[in-house]
Amino acid sequence: MASAPGSPVRVRFCPSPTGNPHVGLVRTALFNWAFARHHQGTLVFRIEDTDAARDSEESYQQLLDSMRWLGFDWDEGPEVGGPHAPYRQSQRMDVYRDVAQKLLDAGHAYRCYCSQEELDTRREAARAAGKPSGYDGHCRDLSDAQVEEYTAQGREPIVRFRMPDEAITFTDLVRGEITYLPENVPDYGIVRANGAPLYTLVNPVDDALMEITHVLRGEDLLSSTPRQIALYKALIELGVAKEIPAFGHLPYVMGEGNKKLSKRDPQSSLNLYRERGFLPEGLLNYLSLLGWSLSADQDIFTIEEMVAAFDVTDVQPNPARFDLKKCEAINADHIRMLEVKDFTERCRPWLKAPVAPWAPEDFDEAKWQAIAPHAQTRLKVLSEITDNVDFLFLPEPVFDEASWTKAMKEGSDALLRTAREKLDAADWTSPESLKEAVLAAGEAHGLKLGKAQAPVRVAVTGRTVGLPLFESLEVLGKEKALTRIDAALARLAA
Repeated sequence: MASAPGSPVRVRFCPSPTGNPHVGLVRTALFNWAFARHHQGTLVFRIEDTDAARDSEESYQQLLDSMRWLGFDWDEGPEVGGPHAPYRQSQRMDVYRDVAQKLLDAGHAYRCYCSQEELDTRREAARAAGKPSGYDGHCRDLSDAQVEEYTAQGREPIVRFRMPDEAITFTDLVRGEITYLPENVPDYGIVRANGAPLYTLVNPVDDALMEITHVLRGEDLLSSTPRQIALYKALIELGVAKEIPAFGHLPYVMGEGNKKLSKRDPQSSLNLYRERGFLPEGLLNYLSLLGWSLSADQDIFTIEEMVAAFDVTDVQPNPARFDLKKCEAINADHIRMLEVKDFTERCRPWLKAPVAPWAPEDFDEAKWQAIAPHAQTRLKVLSEITDNVDFLFLPEPVFDEASWTKAMKEGSDALLRTAREKLDAADWTSPESLKEAVLAAGEAHGLKLGKAQAPVRVAVTGRTVGLPLFESLEVLGKEKALTRIDAALARLAA
């Protein structure tokens, strides 16, 4: 079933523009893109928008925007063009009508006049008898008289593909050899009664006409593969297709409770990860691990390293569980891998209105540049930067009441007064000098550095955890820091 040796690799990514893109869709796009780039092949980006009731222009634009954000390029498709245009199925209806007619004329398809009620009745009867409940071929060989009778009744037929009465075997690139018996793959619809083509027709037809060599898609579509292989054989006979592509079915991405991650799961939305400040390279690194790995002992790698090593035959067939904490940890590693200048620029959306809580005029670029290298080592996602640096740009810290209560124990006022005295005399161009001042204050009260710095941190930043304290004090400046310690002492006295 695979493409001939030396045949150029041509894969496709063909989402439907319905709703927000989800991480399972991104994983499929990633594996197709990496496979094409690894083999110096062609990635065709095709839009499956034949469902007018669900498809929307907004979702279409979101798909394009998401592909760009992720860093995926494509060789044929929207905004790029190519020899097989158009690449939106809604603009290819004449093609599907022509192929459907050819299938009818050659006897590979037939018109089915069964009503839904009749289908349901016969399926129930088959189930009760312990037989397969798929379509029973009732209209496969109607006489002219039967067709005239159904037509006179006003019945509007669908078009069904005539499945061969033989087993279909193929070698899945991920799962190995698979065989489907004919009784488990009944004749299936390819055109609705209103003349609209179904996915079961348009997808293989487009793959055939666009000369796709490898179909890499989700495991949920595995059961449709024997149908498509039979259709391909018919299309080859009709001169529409040249070859049957190789199929590789990617494992399910599982969510909470070991259930397949669906569009309805909050953690499946790509937009959520963009809004939280995941890096595209961090997210893609994690998604690549859902079924594949670079090596047994290396989880962190660049997209270039993935492309160099990726082959779909290395994908594991077992379902992969989406682990948000691991995704965040990998993203944190990629944040630390950025050049500091790149990091400072990528944080910009979270440092200005409407996200940032400070007035635009209170943002200090010099302070931001000074604190950025220290912030870079602490973030899991870029959106965390706002809370981590707000103490620099707000007139006074926003106190987390739980943090205040936790840090300001009995005797904290005495400690703060000593710390203020020591800090007042310290060298504010040296974080080490500031550390020694707080350490000395702690020793004067029988406290180690960790206990001594907690009240100082809360007084100055409003929180018990955050960026390195002494570097933060240096960037904030002596005057503001001491003023905030004074304010904390006044609050304690009150």
